[in-house]
Amino acid sequence: MERAVLLYTTWPSIVEAETAGKAIVERRLAACVNILPGMISHYWWRGKIERAEEAVMMIKTRASLARQVAEAVKALHSYEVPAVMVLPVEDTDPGYHRWIVEETVQ
Repeated sequence: MERAVLLYTTWPSIVEAETAGKAIVERRLAACVNILPGMISHYWWRGKIERAEEAVMMIKTRASLARQVAEAVKALHSYEVPAVMVLPVEDTDPGYHRWIVEETVQ
């Protein structure tokens, strides 16, 4: 069975994250997205350290859809360079894994 992956990304607001997450799930690019509000980020941007309040999104999908999901995130995102990282999943409960595969496009 195909490998599951998590995509990690951050958003400038819970509203933008929810709008994008719903669109990604509706397109069946992911079985589920989890949105965690209230993160504070400190990062380098254009030669200086910035601070931002953001929301984290974790996207659960199959490995073969990771590139499509990443492209959807970039298209839906307001950031010039959004964080999009694909994280391999070492192990998953078989039933949960089957659900991820069944709920995403093939």
